Amino acid sequence: MMRYFGTLPPFLTFIGALLAFLIPLLFYKVSNKIHEWGDPPWKNKKPSS
Repeated sequence: MMRYFGTLPPFLTFIGALLAFLIPLLFYKVSNKIHEWGDPPWKNKKPSS
């Protein structure tokens, strides 16, 4: 069982990969919320139904 753990990348590699995913996701979500709250009425999308 220990031989499998020897082939795993270091702990900091996992943290870096996780942060590389979470930081852009956080910016995307925050940016969407800011646009939802702050966009003028003429810039809002109208429903297509």
